[in-house]
Amino acid sequence: MKWLQQLRTEVSQHKYAINAKLLGDSSELAWSNLGYWSEIHQTYPEACRALADHLAHSVQLTASDHLLDLGCGQGASLLHWQQQYQVQHIEAVELQPKCVQQIQTAIPKLQAIHCQSFLNLKQISFQQAFDVVLCLDAAYHSALNSFLNSVAPVLNSKGHLGFHCLILSPKFLNLNAVEKMQLALLLKAADVNLKDLLDEIAVQQQLAQAGFEQIQIEDCSEAVLGGFARYVQQQTEMPHAVAPYTAFDLMKIQLTAKLCRHLFEQGVVRYVQVTAQKK
Repeated sequence: MKWLQQLRTEVSQHKYAINAKLLGDSSELAWSNLGYWSEIHQTYPEACRALADHLAHSVQLTASDHLLDLGCGQGASLLHWQQQYQVQHIEAVELQPKCVQQIQTAIPKLQAIHCQSFLNLKQISFQQAFDVVLCLDAAYHSALNSFLNSVAPVLNSKGHLGFHCLILSPKFLNLNAVEKMQLALLLKAADVNLKDLLDEIAVQQQLAQAGFEQIQIEDCSEAVLGGFARYVQQQTEMPHAVAPYTAFDLMKIQLTAKLCRHLFEQGVVRYVQVTAQKK
C-alpha cells in the first residue's frame, strides 16, 4: 500500500487543505467537500452544492433560522446559505486561519466567524443559541461523543442538527485482526480514528443520550464515496493550467479518491448523513 504511506505523510503535513482548482472550482470561496454525485450533478461545484442542499433540506433550513456552520472550509457553504436560502444570521467556525481571514474579507455581511475547533465551542461567547447547526463533511474527524458534547449546548430547544459521519457496517464483525489493523491505518491516513467509529445503533444511542430525537441516518456512500472516486478517475486531464498548484496538490486529490473507492468497495465503513432535533 505505497499510496497509503504517501497519504499518511501528506495529510499529516497539510491536514484539511485542498486545491479546489484542480477539481474544477476556481472561485474565491471554493468548495472543499467530497460532493453528492448523480447524473445531473457532474461538475465538482454542482456536486458540492448538492451535498450541502441535501443536508439543508433534511433539517428544513429557512431564511429566519439562526445558523451555525461548523468546519466551513474556504467559505463556499456560507455564501450558499446566504444566496440560495436567504439566511440572514449566520455564524461559522473554522480551524484554518487562512480560510477565516479570507472569509472575513469576502463576506462582510457574515454575522461572525470564529477561528476555533468545533470541539471547543464552549470557548466561544455566542450571543445566543442557534436554531440550526450544520457540519458539512467534517464531523467524522472526531469522536461522535466529543462532537455532540460540544454542539448540544449551543442549540436551541427543538433546534436541528445535521452532519456527515462514517459508521461501521455489519461487515466489520467479519474482519480478522490483521484486516482491522489495515483498516485502522487506512483511516488514520485520512485523520479518522477507527476506535471512534460506531455502528448505526450506537450512533442513535449516543444522539439520544445527548438529548436528541427524530434521528435520521441516511447511507450516502454510493453518491459520495463512490461518486467522488469516479469523478477523479474520469478526469483524464486535470486542469493543469490553473495556478498555483503543486505535485502534492494533485497527489492528495488522487489518493483521496483511492481512499474513497477502497472504503466504498470494501463496504465495511459507510458514509452517512445524520439529522436530529434537540428535545
